[in-house]
Amino acid sequence: MIETKPRPIHLDLRRIRMPINAITSIVHRISGVLIFLLMPGVIFLLDLSLMDPDGFAMVVAVFDSIPGKAILLLLVWALSHHLLAGLRCIGIDIDLGVEKPFFLKTARIVLLAAFPMAFLIWVAL
Repeated sequence: MIETKPRPIHLDLRRIRMPINAITSIVHRISGVLIFLLMPGVIFLLDLSLMDPDGFAMVVAVFDSIPGKAILLLLVWALSHHLLAGLRCIGIDIDLGVEKPFFLKTARIVLLAAFPMAFLIWVAL
């Protein structure tokens, strides 16, 4: 009978090295969850801003505060990353960029480009 090594009782997640495309996929899912969770607040603020001038002034005050700016930056980053990763997935689905070097390059581009894209959009707002 062949002896096998005993399975680990727990996984040391600090020692597991995930590939770049797995990290991109996980962050894509996290950005989707953030968009889903923040959307009711965005809809509420949009409704409040369209009610009357006082409501609009309240929304402007919310986005002028530091927590409001941080949440807006988080939402813009989530939208940017989700858009870029979604475009990458669509390309892969139609057999564009399925070669390994290009596949890895697009994963890095998505992870790195979402931050400056989000910052530029956030500054423009």
